[in-house]
Amino acid sequence: MNLHLYNNLHRRLEPFTASNPDNVTLYLCGPTVYSFVHIGNARGPVVFDVLVKLLRRHFPKVTYARNITDVDDKINAAAHALNVPISEITDKYTAIYRADMAALGNQPPDIEPHATVHMPQIIAMIETLVASGHAYAAEGHVLFAVDSYAEYGHLSRRSLDEMLAGARVEVAPYKRHPGDFVLWKPSTPDLPGWDSPWGFGRPGWHIECSAMSAAHLGETLDIHAGGVDLQFPHHENEIAQSTCAHGGKVFARFWLHNGMLNFGGSKMSKSVGNVSILHTLIENHPPEALRYALLSAHYRQPLDWSDGLIEQSIKTLDRLYGTLRDLADVDAPVGAIPAGVEAALCDDLNTPQALAELANLAAQARRSSQHAERLELKSAILATGAALGLLQQTPEAWFAKGADGNDDERIQMLVDERTAAKQARNFARSDEIRAQLAEQGILLEDTPQGVRWKRA
Repeated sequence: MNLHLYNNLHRRLEPFTASNPDNVTLYLCGPTVYSFVHIGNARGPVVFDVLVKLLRRHFPKVTYARNITDVDDKINAAAHALNVPISEITDKYTAIYRADMAALGNQPPDIEPHATVHMPQIIAMIETLVASGHAYAAEGHVLFAVDSYAEYGHLSRRSLDEMLAGARVEVAPYKRHPGDFVLWKPSTPDLPGWDSPWGFGRPGWHIECSAMSAAHLGETLDIHAGGVDLQFPHHENEIAQSTCAHGGKVFARFWLHNGMLNFGGSKMSKSVGNVSILHTLIENHPPEALRYALLSAHYRQPLDWSDGLIEQSIKTLDRLYGTLRDLADVDAPVGAIPAGVEAALCDDLNTPQALAELANLAAQARRSSQHAERLELKSAILATGAALGLLQQTPEAWFAKGADGNDDERIQMLVDERTAAKQARNFARSDEIRAQLAEQGILLEDTPQGVRWKRA
């Protein structure tokens, strides 16, 4: 089955082929570890975790890198505000990020490069750019000369003037062109810094990813992935500096960008303040439901994030785990990925269609009374779950998720909704809620004092 991916570099769906079929390389932009990430920052890691799983079914080896940006002005500001060393901030939030990614069911990357341990590679790349005339030193800074690269703007499909009009560009007298971006900047003694040919300083953000990806994956990547908000300036700048540093070689053959999460009618952003912190969501909701929600829309489309989406994802997983609980008497191995599921994922990671296929398999299993058919369907359900990073716990573990009290409020809300539905003579909805709670192992008892519930 052929894999097709939407290559944002060419704005079209293309058959995926690897430069080296024996080792597919994929680089995903990781976090800047100065604070908790928000749920929007988790969409890329979840979606591209599914892609890595898919690639590993089609190629003998996949090398997946996701970096950690641990030198940045935002980190400096956070450390200064708390009067602590930079490493105290970066170590804390790196550990939290790893734990949160694991809670969402993401496999760790094969390589997790940190910017601070790649200074020799970063400095060497900047030296190459200066020597070739693509960068210049000025007042302790080193800047990339955007007019030295004729293809600048090709990824975002905008002219340099258009890009400058839509971006926050630092005005500085030492720049030859307003769009020239920083590769190296000076550090005062109270800031992190490294010795370099241009003095004591630290790298700009963009050069870090170029140097780290080249160090671990080579000069040409098969796939570079990240959020669409990184397309400009970050990815545009990566292309320019990497192509010029490597003698014109293609930096990344496929560019994949996931859409943004919307919250309250606008793009989720820390700068706007309309964010849902991932760590808090994981503490208050089943992490698997968050993963399901992030996969519920096609990765290239915006996703409207809400409490209702989380609740619906929980209900859907209740049904799926309820189906597996009903199939407890069937000892089925994890089988091959069903053709419909694999076809959906090979069609530019169509996770909504894959989830629809999963729901259909579960519906068939609930209707079936034949042991052989139930065994085949359970095997297919488990295989599909594995492909998507879902259904990786037992039904007992899933339905026990509220045993610590975190789920009690949600159950009571459903009980109250059922009571209101009965009073409104909406018996269909009342029966639906009773059945949903029963799937979760919640038993209802109608008493003169009202409805009581308990776990089976």
